[in-house]
Amino acid sequence: MSKALPTILIIPTGIGCALGGFAGDAIPTARLLASASGCLITHPNVLNGASLYWPDKRIEYVEGFALDLFSTGAISLRPVREQRIGILLDSGLETDLKTRHLQVADSCRTTLGLNIGPVAYTEFPLSIELSQGVSGASWGNIREPHILINAAKKLINLGATAIAIISRFPDDENSEQLDSYRKGKGVDALSGAEAIISHLIMKHCLVPCAHTPGLLPLPLDKDLDPRSMAEEIGHTFLPSVLVGLSRAPDLVPLEMDQNINAISPRNHDPTDIRIDQIGAVVIPDSAFGGETVMACMERNIPVVAVSNPCVLSVNAKSLGLDLSNEGGNEFKVIHASNYVEAAGILLSLREGINLSSLKRPIQSIFKTN
Repeated sequence: MSKALPTILIIPTGIGCALGGFAGDAIPTARLLASASGCLITHPNVLNGASLYWPDKRIEYVEGFALDLFSTGAISLRPVREQRIGILLDSGLETDLKTRHLQVADSCRTTLGLNIGPVAYTEFPLSIELSQGVSGASWGNIREPHILINAAKKLINLGATAIAIISRFPDDENSEQLDSYRKGKGVDALSGAEAIISHLIMKHCLVPCAHTPGLLPLPLDKDLDPRSMAEEIGHTFLPSVLVGLSRAPDLVPLEMDQNINAISPRNHDPTDIRIDQIGAVVIPDSAFGGETVMACMERNIPVVAVSNPCVLSVNAKSLGLDLSNEGGNEFKVIHASNYVEAAGILLSLREGINLSSLKRPIQSIFKTN
């Protein structure tokens, strides 16, 4: 097979995607696309399955804000053998919840051989507030964001190269929104706030990071959607975060050389992955408009838009971005009805097969000139 076609997979958090809107239900998709592309770059929302995870050397685990920086050429990604994961605990966690999460950290050190430590606590409770927008997408607030940033910087000063954040989230086991989510019909009410927390650490510390909420166990319910069940089988959601961060790539700042109009790394390494190496980006067809997608389109990177219903309806056509050119090899937007079809498209791009040659009817070259 031809050399890898580095590909970005985005399934935005907090918008209720039918596939990828739950705890780790997009992991099989990520595995398939990693096999098709040979190198897949995706974010924690895709790979975090609470107590379940699937390590794959072909998949790079990159926080969402870091993906934006990568796509705009501000950083490159440097694969590593391991990260030293600092544990950042919200002081608002009850003693039992703190103990449970520290037990997970110890078990991952012992059973999986991960490099975990040091541990730091926030000076005061973070006091997370959850909200939901008019569209139905989830988001949230942190009353004292500087407390979170200070604790993260303390971990870095103690030698951490990646950070797992555990914060106390509000319990609301009787809410209709939670019940709807557990039964596969709603939006994850936590994920929007989780993204804000990890984005904040990324912006101020530029190290791999991911977040997991600290919550009390929910009562047993036999009538649940299989997509939500990964969150039902353990005391915490931390295991998948620690596994993902254990080999998350380093984030290497880049500098723009104004003389040659090109980006050059401060400390170049031949293993670094740069945005100019990306061969495609795969997104839900109704979730256009994010910074990573727009930056990739500016670079003429093919966008594979997959049918994956969610609460948003921001598609390529509504933004005037549907510029397909099916007479040749270059496509602005390639539509796929599902991720299995998207994998075939990635294989075609990887092997240099003209996509129009795979469709019928096929038009004569004489009629296209």
